[in-house]
Amino acid sequence: MKKADIISRMAEGAGITKAQAKKAMDELLEAVKDGLKDGGRVGFIGFGSFSVAERKARAGRNPKTGEVIQIPESKTVKFTASEKLKSEFQI
Repeated sequence: MKKADIISRMAEGAGITKAQAKKAMDELLEAVKDGLKDGGRVGFIGFGSFSVAERKARAGRNPKTGEVIQIPESKTVKFTASEKLKSEFQI
């Protein structure tokens, strides 16, 4: 399912225009980004939560040459599904 599909479904389900649904979706995504920027956690009860995880620096290997390279530490976004969501899909 793509973003456009979700926007169409939101518009239909809420009885609003696609433009209004797109604006709501964009605001939701911006709110989630802002919540994560400071290393925070954003949760949706019954769905799951997004958090920032830190990856430690590590050694890697260039698959083309086999040369060992250093991969610097970085941050990434992690999603954890809620128990309710897991039980619906038996994850």
